[in-house]
Amino acid sequence: MKLTRVLLVAFTFAFLASCTNDDNENVSKGNYDNGVFILNEGNGSGNSSVSFLGDDLTTFKQDVYGAENGGDFFGLYVQSIFFDGDKAYVIAGGSNVINVVNRYSFKLITKIETGLITPRYGVVKNGKAYVTNANTYAYANPATGNTDDFVAVIDLATNKVESKINLNATANRIILEGDKLYITEPYNSDKVLVVNTVTKALETPITVGSSANTMEVKNGILYVLASPYGSASKIVKVKLSDKSITEVVFPSALTDAGNLDIYGSKIYFTKGTGVYSMDIAATQPSGKLIFNYSSTSQYGVMYGFAVENDKIYIADGGDFASNSKAYVYSLTGTLQKEITVGVGPNGFYFNN
Repeated sequence: MKLTRVLLVAFTFAFLASCTNDDNENVSKGNYDNGVFILNEGNGSGNSSVSFLGDDLTTFKQDVYGAENGGDFFGLYVQSIFFDGDKAYVIAGGSNVINVVNRYSFKLITKIETGLITPRYGVVKNGKAYVTNANTYAYANPATGNTDDFVAVIDLATNKVESKINLNATANRIILEGDKLYITEPYNSDKVLVVNTVTKALETPITVGSSANTMEVKNGILYVLASPYGSASKIVKVKLSDKSITEVVFPSALTDAGNLDIYGSKIYFTKGTGVYSMDIAATQPSGKLIFNYSSTSQYGVMYGFAVENDKIYIADGGDFASNSKAYVYSLTGTLQKEITVGVGPNGFYFNN
């Protein structure tokens, strides 16, 4: 009898604990949990914004920053978002500012406003943010515009830039793998830059070909999509343990491919208004057209692209003067949602 009672009590506590854990897992962390932020870069007229679409494809708010922060100036040319814990860091490159917000309420916490010059993209490692800065451009500064880019190292405990890593090159996108930063240098070099976050020093770059525009890491392999002007596009696969390289060169019909994204066992990429996929292990070009979407944009076709949650997300830049569109498709190309977002939507950032 005592044993039965003990077992019953133990089972009851285990059941209640399980229910409590399940309930905690299902509790929303805020208005903007379980969905995707759509970044609208604007056109330099103070109309940058962030839209939010819930995973249910029903919940939607066109301007979450404006709604939550009472008209606070967001900054010009909002470039990208990166996350750390319960915070989101929204980079406004045209205003040299990073807006730090709670990622679930989007309430402003603080702004990082010093030590940045045309910031672009960021990642986080051990309480430090590493943010690429384009600094000056060659058209305005011919002498050093192509070699003065740097990575700002930000202490996230104080939200202050504590140092910078000079790259002696141009820099754009950045990803983190282990203790290394990998940075695309798409405009003036055929290399991916490598920075050691422990020593804060440049290491030997990786030669991948010119115009490396997007990249991802999966299972120790760096995948880089390079689309040099007038030449064949290709996916370069770099085994990071020994820097060995293999390439998949696309046929001429897929020149100017862009927007590499890896989801599951597939590599997704775009060409014009088309979305393509190929097996991640493919050694020969095998891009399969999934679907085309309709666009009349002169400069903003496929301005933003992502594959997540068994869905394909497309942002169309439109005319960069008025609010434009974002679309959600199934992995087979069935349109599931069309929404009007802000001016110049350029990217998707998933908040799950």
